[in-house]
Amino acid sequence: MRKILVVFLMASFFFSCGGSGKKKSKNDRGMIIPSQKSKSFAPTRPIGMVPVPAGSFVMGNTDYDFAQQQNATPKTVTVSGFYIDDTEITNAEYKVFVEFVRDSIVRQKLAERAYEMGFDGTTSSGATGLEAYAFKDMSDGSGTQSAYQEYINEMADGRSGYESERQLNWDIDLIWDKYEYPDRDYVEVMEEMYYPPEERFNGERLIDVRKYNYIFTEIDKNKAARAHLNENAKRSDFVITDTVNVYPDTTVWVRDFNYAYNDPLHNDYFWNEAYTDYPVVGVTWDQARAFAAYRTQKHKAYNQSLKAKNREDIIDYRLPTEVEWEYAARGGKQDAPYPWGGPYLADSRGCYLANFKPKRGDYIEDCCAKNQDAGFMYTAPVKTFFPNDYGLYDMSGNVSEWTQSPYSTASGEYTSTLNPYLGAGREIPSKTVKGGSWKDVGYMLMVGARDWEHKDSARSYIGFRTVQNIPEGANVRYKRTRQ
Repeated sequence: MRKILVVFLMASFFFSCGGSGKKKSKNDRGMIIPSQKSKSFAPTRPIGMVPVPAGSFVMGNTDYDFAQQQNATPKTVTVSGFYIDDTEITNAEYKVFVEFVRDSIVRQKLAERAYEMGFDGTTSSGATGLEAYAFKDMSDGSGTQSAYQEYINEMADGRSGYESERQLNWDIDLIWDKYEYPDRDYVEVMEEMYYPPEERFNGERLIDVRKYNYIFTEIDKNKAARAHLNENAKRSDFVITDTVNVYPDTTVWVRDFNYAYNDPLHNDYFWNEAYTDYPVVGVTWDQARAFAAYRTQKHKAYNQSLKAKNREDIIDYRLPTEVEWEYAARGGKQDAPYPWGGPYLADSRGCYLANFKPKRGDYIEDCCAKNQDAGFMYTAPVKTFFPNDYGLYDMSGNVSEWTQSPYSTASGEYTSTLNPYLGAGREIPSKTVKGGSWKDVGYMLMVGARDWEHKDSARSYIGFRTVQNIPEGANVRYKRTRQ
């Protein structure tokens, strides 16, 4: 009884001195004073992105609806600021994603086999064979596991959901040369990643790209917003888990064009070094979303590795909405039919301002304004043509681009005028694509023109770029535009 009374008196003393037993704030006089001081927030500009300021504009076709599609009715809307990639995502950038997925799958398999054999990441007998790829020890470097790591390993034995908490060991390079595999277990794990013998051509041993599956999660915000109507709703009810095969479909070069010899592009476009700076194609809407999710994951992982004082809030990357894309493509110019102003597709010298199909049966531009000797049958390297006034390249031509928005012919009539958005539209198969491509005529290059494609379709003329929101009030230096 005496002990209980002492504890009660000590608790009363702590509360009387400031509430929690912690050192009380200076001069708060018992009042609530925020510990975080108000200051100018300047987000770090992601590499390869440019900022687009918030503003209003008239979206859709104005007096240039030659095809009378009547699916792009003019409407004044307001858009928040955002960062956007200055070019389409290139083969080189998408390869980083593909190779990460490949390596993480291999490392996961190796680590699981090592764990089954008793290697838990704390062994120190010499980093040979499978032991080197065991799950990473989360201790402070002393060689003994932290209490948290012990807990994770215990919980990960079952189906508790903690399996993903175990960290892969990325400190040791993978061994790809089959003649240098360290042991039989390593061989067995690696062989699972390759096509089986009966599916090999001329005995060529290649990795089975069907295994390149990336798993990521999203929150269904629309469903969560209505959760108050269901008192039994749980947070897990709003989590959507997607598994997406990330390898681009290289057969699009053959499938999209019957009776055309595009086999060399099927073989080389994604992997040959000659196409490093060309826009990635053959990706579906879901693959583009998966890339954005990976980009977020990668950036957040790096941010978490920094000292606490150097960390910043990382805002998710995503596909642009249709309205954001069109707003950025206009480059701050009102009523301009093309990103460079308009209304012509060539400059005063007769050199083209974008990569498109200039004439019937003629896919090659005689010259482009930035490089008079250039002419392209298919896609062109990014930054070949001049950017718009925001510094964005190929917003018209080269490849059409996925947007986050589902497609509807009448969407402009019933969407809001404030950041118009129809939601991610996961259940809606048709998605809006913008910008026109290398195989399109000039009309499709107009910023107000609209087109669509099934979200599970990959095409040789559709790529994408990503955006990142800019918080209201952030201190960002925007590029001035010419009106």
